[in-house]
Amino acid sequence: MNSILSAIAELSTWVISVAACFHLAVFAVLVLWSRRDMKILTGTLQDYTRDLRQRSVLDPTAHLTEQMDAFIADIEDVVNDPSRKQEQQLLRNRMNLLDEKRRYLHALKFETIANTARTMIEAYPLAGVLGTIVSIGAALNAPGSADTETVSLIVARFGDAIWSTFAGLTAALVLLFVNSLLEPAFQRLSETRSHIRTMISTIKSRLGETPANE
Repeated sequence: MNSILSAIAELSTWVISVAACFHLAVFAVLVLWSRRDMKILTGTLQDYTRDLRQRSVLDPTAHLTEQMDAFIADIEDVVNDPSRKQEQQLLRNRMNLLDEKRRYLHALKFETIANTARTMIEAYPLAGVLGTIVSIGAALNAPGSADTETVSLIVARFGDAIWSTFAGLTAALVLLFVNSLLEPAFQRLSETRSHIRTMISTIKSRLGETPANE
């Protein structure tokens, strides 16, 4: 048992460091994933507004969120203007044709992974403290009953304990900083999905079609 505790104590710092690197890789994947989904949503809205006579003219370098806001505004302008009956009909037809895939609904997996990555940041300080406790426990459970031997082992394990705590706190701070940079974009993507979902449901209802159950 003591050998297992000793091995865990020695490896705790490395395990925390490797886990933090993997966590950063997950965030990198989420960034690429969110950008892909933003492009998909932008393409969907662009397809909806393709036949409209009056469309927003955007700079090609405009951010995807700005493009989506413009497309949503174009759609709402058509729906709210009684004089644009023909465009309303075109818009409804395109929605009926293009809405079969419902790409704006594919969010559960992304949101689950993003929420897990965000929540698990809190585990790193706890893992560091656990590594410290295991290091001290390994010293206390070492063979030999002399107090001087026990104290010597605790001092010897103190380095592992300190580095384990340091690794846990450092990983948490770095990941919290990274998450603070990425969270607005992830939240924006979630809000945009919800907005598009509500908008399409409302538009179909207002244009004379009740949307199918989603």
